[in-house]
Amino acid sequence: MHSLQFSVPLLPTSRFKRHSVRCASDRQQLFNRIAPVYDNLNDLLSLGQHRIWKRMAVSWSGAKTGDSLLDLCCGSGDLTFLMSEKAGVDGKVIGLDFSKEQLSIASSRQYLLSKACYNNIEWVEGDALDLPFSNGYFDAITMGYGLRNVVDKRRAMQEMFRVLKPGSRVSILDFNKSMQPFTALFQMPLTIKSFSFGKEWMIDNVVVPTATVYGLAKEYQYLKTSIDEFLTGKELEKLALDAGFSYARHYEIGGGLMGNLVAAR
Repeated sequence: MHSLQFSVPLLPTSRFKRHSVRCASDRQQLFNRIAPVYDNLNDLLSLGQHRIWKRMAVSWSGAKTGDSLLDLCCGSGDLTFLMSEKAGVDGKVIGLDFSKEQLSIASSRQYLLSKACYNNIEWVEGDALDLPFSNGYFDAITMGYGLRNVVDKRRAMQEMFRVLKPGSRVSILDFNKSMQPFTALFQMPLTIKSFSFGKEWMIDNVVVPTATVYGLAKEYQYLKTSIDEFLTGKELEKLALDAGFSYARHYEIGGGLMGNLVAAR
């Protein structure tokens, strides 16, 4: 793998071998397209609550001063910066993503924020299914809104297990595919009679109209299928245990709209 080179000379040449990225090319292109407005839309659509959920995810990871940390599917870097603050100037943080545009924005933010501990961040263009790191390399891993979008969730979980040190944790934040009535009202109708407005109503009448302002209505339509095809909390716990983790617990947060899987190796 290699770190991206930008106009700001902050990033050294990566130590990690480059592999081709195994993903659906249309999904990779989608995230490149939405990169310029991704952060603004997150703030609008969650009313800023995503920042609270991300801090919770980092806290659950167990990251601490001096650690070597990985933020997988890092996007524009929100979780990466929070992990950097946990690791401090003596730690090391890698933000890995398959989208060059997202990484470019993350690097620019690192330069503009200019916080001492952020110098411990390295941005790597890479594949969640073929991580360019040795076994037992990291003290903690976070993944925000990424597992839902990989083409092989089992393989991604196995790779996280492989590069995590024994006794360490992974914390995975994403939409919660809940079967509870309150959450299902906004996500996925349990029955046509009770929840006919469900997820489709929220995406069609809130998410897509907001994205339309930015010319990205089509891009945000993918949320419907990605949430439909995602795993429930219990299924995520089983996925982690099957990958070798000794402990796995899924927490519903944000009124059940979001979920966070915590798994320990």
